[in-house]
Amino acid sequence: MTRRLAPWISLLLVWSLLPMLWQLISSFSTAESLVDGSIPFLQRWTLVHYRELLASDPPFWRYVLNSAAVSGLTTLITLALAIPAAYGLARVPQQLRRIVRWMTAAAALFPYVLLFLALLELARRFSLGNNLFALALPYAGLAMPLALLLLTSAFEALPKELEDAARLEGLGLWQRLRWVLVPLLAPASASTAILVFLFAWNEYPIALTWLSRDELLTLPVAMARIAGSSIYSIPYGAYAAATVLGSLPLLLLVLVCQRQIVSGLTNGAIKG
Repeated sequence: MTRRLAPWISLLLVWSLLPMLWQLISSFSTAESLVDGSIPFLQRWTLVHYRELLASDPPFWRYVLNSAAVSGLTTLITLALAIPAAYGLARVPQQLRRIVRWMTAAAALFPYVLLFLALLELARRFSLGNNLFALALPYAGLAMPLALLLLTSAFEALPKELEDAARLEGLGLWQRLRWVLVPLLAPASASTAILVFLFAWNEYPIALTWLSRDELLTLPVAMARIAGSSIYSIPYGAYAAATVLGSLPLLLLVLVCQRQIVSGLTNGAIKG
């Protein structure tokens, strides 16, 4: 069985990694070599695109830090609300739980672009523009349905005897959550946190309209400005370099936490 799947797995890996490899090669190529294939191989390479990004004003790393701050705060808010909400949903009667789950799934699949004007009006009315911390609020709301679905499944997979034993020991609700249930949910919480972080890191339309000051831009908006910085030519090399630098934190995060991601996403799959 493994031998039969090996060619398809290899093909899938090539299909997934080729765009990343192409961006990496483009980021180290001169602007001329990207449009002229006759340039000799040894004359194609340069570090000028990375130097320009790191020497820009504001520096490119400022956008990375902005995205990290917004994504981290979004993750904290989402988990702080989703964990107790998922516990409550996992303990309601089965019929009500099924209805709420279907409603939550519908909310998770809802195209949030349709909320664009409403969110823009909220930002205008409550003066939330150009505020990185305020940007985390709509992000957390949009990520909440997916987090709630994943954590509810994780709570349902835990043996109820553990909570019954903790209740007999005299632990209250919050004590049971803090000392018994939440530690057992570490893989599911980690995978949920990473998915929420990735969503906030890559979000573009809301950040585009809520942020206008250059020093507050998140990474997707800054990269879009790089791509449209000239009406006469497309800065392929600079954009590729920005893509590579912007992907490095996410690649490191996924590599470090890949075990938690797989464990959390498959948690409760058999019990289903």
